[in-house]
Amino acid sequence: MPTPILMPALSPTMEEGNLTRWLVKEGDAVDAGKIIAEIETDKATMEVEAVDEGKIGKILVAAGTEGVKVNTPIAVLLEDGESADSIDLDSLVSGSVPAKALQANTPSTPAQNQPTQANGLEKSQSSSDTLRQSGADRVKASPLAKRLAAERGIDLTHLSGSGPHGRIVKRDLANISSNRSAAGVGAGTAAPYEGPINAAELDPRLYPPDSYVAIKNDGMRKTIAKRLWQSFNSEVPHFPLEIECKLDALLRARKQLNSLSPKPGEEDAFKISVNDFIIKASAMALMKVPAANASYTEAAIIRHKHADIGVAVAIEGGLITPIIWQAETKGLKEISSEVKDMAARAKEKRLKPQEYQGGTFSVSNLGMFGIKSFASIINQPQGAIMSVGAGEPRVIVEEGEMKIATMMSVTLTCDHRVVDGATGALFLQAFKNFIEEPAAMLL
Repeated sequence: MPTPILMPALSPTMEEGNLTRWLVKEGDAVDAGKIIAEIETDKATMEVEAVDEGKIGKILVAAGTEGVKVNTPIAVLLEDGESADSIDLDSLVSGSVPAKALQANTPSTPAQNQPTQANGLEKSQSSSDTLRQSGADRVKASPLAKRLAAERGIDLTHLSGSGPHGRIVKRDLANISSNRSAAGVGAGTAAPYEGPINAAELDPRLYPPDSYVAIKNDGMRKTIAKRLWQSFNSEVPHFPLEIECKLDALLRARKQLNSLSPKPGEEDAFKISVNDFIIKASAMALMKVPAANASYTEAAIIRHKHADIGVAVAIEGGLITPIIWQAETKGLKEISSEVKDMAARAKEKRLKPQEYQGGTFSVSNLGMFGIKSFASIINQPQGAIMSVGAGEPRVIVEEGEMKIATMMSVTLTCDHRVVDGATGALFLQAFKNFIEEPAAMLL
């Protein structure tokens, strides 16, 4: 019988998405694993694979449609011998779809490393652990991904998928071989949505007609507005702590390390930034002050075992925080490489959900814009976020003498339910020590 293709839930919190582009048309034959469409979530544009082979009998939702609810039929797949005449549109539109199809699109356990609680004890699980403990003994992968993995000798049990509900798809195997172009279809950024806004929502006394250009709010901007409003106005009792850090020793260490790099363009060339040191120092400080590496829940305070650092990246239309997982275990060169790679893909809206969802702590650095100090809004459910200002020469007093040093202002915004003043102060002291004595990060 005709099989409905449903709007997938590409993240645990996704309720709706925008169908940006169809990569197939009615009548096209598709194989399992073929990329058929692009869906825009609040943070990224994701590719959707066909889960079965067949023929596209009818496209129900046009490209460019916004606000398509999860589990809404968007197209119909026909098996051999079936025709478009056998499609019962009334049953599809009314939501009468096979239970098998609904089950395949039901949001499952997120693929990223998120805190969970068990008997009041702290616990952090990887995506593979989560899938196993939820009773999913088999690997969730498309047939094409399984075949390619078998050919290449890749163990799928330790791989996180970027398909619907953590399903492993072809592009995940391509990423292993560092050949992102293997995903092929739909490279580049999706075209922005265009369309009229409701003029009745604008007061003509404040916004006279023809006096402005309206930039329509996309899903990302709406989500940012909603979550940060909740965090700032109602849910999180937050407070800031500020400290000054001396950068001279760090700048000398950075210069020395970068001098060891091969020439730009050569293999293994690298360029470590001050922000890479900041990420590493944050992770080390969280390990030294584990009470600051925590999240609040109604049942318990979740104290995380690893420092998963979200790095704020400005992209067109909003902000996203790619995560450096287990940053305390990584060297500066590896952190630098990951940040550059994810920042580039974030600006193209090509990050996988497991690369930006979760995390235990965030860093926002506006120093490159000349901002001296600022306080960020906490990214729930994290317990704190650190705001980093510009490093600049200042006159300081040391041992009764005035000296010039390169100083940087750092502000920690804390969720008072989980990180109190003393805990936040201890974290900043540890962070300051690592920044001012970078060799201490090697101990």
